[in-house]
Amino acid sequence: MTGRLFLVPNRLGDVAPDAVLPARTIAVARGLAHYVAENAKPARQFLKAIGTKRPLQEIAIVELPESATPAQCRDLLAPARAGHDMGLLSDAGCPAVADPGARLVAAAHHEGIAVVPLVGPSSLLLALMASGMNGQSFAFHGYLPVAAVERAAALRRLEDESRAHRRAQLFIETPYRNEAMLKTIGEALRPGTRVVVAADLTLPTESIERRTAAEWRKVDAQRYAKRPAIFILEA
Repeated sequence: MTGRLFLVPNRLGDVAPDAVLPARTIAVARGLAHYVAENAKPARQFLKAIGTKRPLQEIAIVELPESATPAQCRDLLAPARAGHDMGLLSDAGCPAVADPGARLVAAAHHEGIAVVPLVGPSSLLLALMASGMNGQSFAFHGYLPVAAVERAAALRRLEDESRAHRRAQLFIETPYRNEAMLKTIGEALRPGTRVVVAADLTLPTESIERRTAAEWRKVDAQRYAKRPAIFILEA
């Protein structure tokens, strides 16, 4: 019999594992001897935090290439084909959501390997839950363009789509560019467009603020510098 591929959610920051992960998720993660991870260093930090059943040096952690080919994914699934359960671990949050893990999951389905999602924090869903915006129709767009002009144009497109389809629009930014993003939000969007910024979710410094674009112009954006955040807009 083949092993299973467990999708193991990681913490969103440095908090006690049992504060954000159910007992079953921790128990399964502790017992796995084979992992595919977005990056090995955060994976080792996670496993050290939860406390593993075997010494950490005996656990195989293989990094998933960002643009993994089907052949590479098949190779990474060798332990499962040999009958061993294995885990897929993201740097933060749920695997295969806003990270390259989906390719490995697709390969597991193709190989007939059972895929088992475990419960844990998803920054996207936590932000949407707390936003008061449309949880019946929403879209996630990943990172918007870096250049200011292109970023402003992308925000206006999302605003138009939200207005046309009554859809909440979710996106993220590299933490050190949050200030620039908030500046563009204030300048590019219609004054009444609603924007939620959910930062440091599940951490002691968590903050979730909902304001109009006009109101965001008056906020000191520096307090969001270098903080992981989810942005949601709704026109």
